[in-house]
Amino acid sequence: KMSAVLPPAGKPVGLLRTAVLAWRQIWHSMSIYLPMVLMGLLALGTWWLAQNTPVFAPPAPDKPVKHEADYFLRNFAIKNFDAQGQLVSEVAGDKARHFGDTDMLEIDNARIQSWRQGRQSTASANRAYSNGDASEVQLVGNALMVQQQTKDAQGKEVPRLEFRGEFLHIFSNEERLTSDKPVTITRGADSFSADSMRYTHLDRMADLQGHVKIRMAPRTER
Repeated sequence: KMSAVLPPAGKPVGLLRTAVLAWRQIWHSMSIYLPMVLMGLLALGTWWLAQNTPVFAPPAPDKPVKHEADYFLRNFAIKNFDAQGQLVSEVAGDKARHFGDTDMLEIDNARIQSWRQGRQSTASANRAYSNGDASEVQLVGNALMVQQQTKDAQGKEVPRLEFRGEFLHIFSNEERLTSDKPVTITRGADSFSADSMRYTHLDRMADLQGHVKIRMAPRTER
């Protein structure tokens, strides 16, 4: 016959209670340090992100635009055409410098021609300053502008008109000519001089200011 010895009835319950108490003691000990461990992990994660996050440089401040020539021309001629393809102006010179900040062309020994409603005008100067389409031109030094003899809408003859001075400011689209320096005007056989001038071709009126001198040629009766 075989026989077995059984443990006392209350022993398994005592072992389970002992294990629960032991784990509770361990968890209690861990819970004391758990916040510190979490803070350490959080700090470590923050440091890792800081080391691996790309840093974008701040946008570079806009550089100030300098008044410097961006291209040069030599022995050149520039032609401008209207929307219908008709030649309206030609600008030529020995040398030229273009300035991008103002879109101005500075020309040495400038020679300019323009055609408006069948009229031809020519201009020249030691130096000229022209915008992109030559609709505004400043002539400096030995400035000369000539409107060739022509006829008006009624067929009446319009005599040759010449402007001379050290400075002339031409507004081609508005058909205006101004100068704040002494200027001499020659119209046919007549001449006029003044310290400053405003001339509009549409009404053929010249506003002369300062010391004005007029010399009129005698008219011959027909």
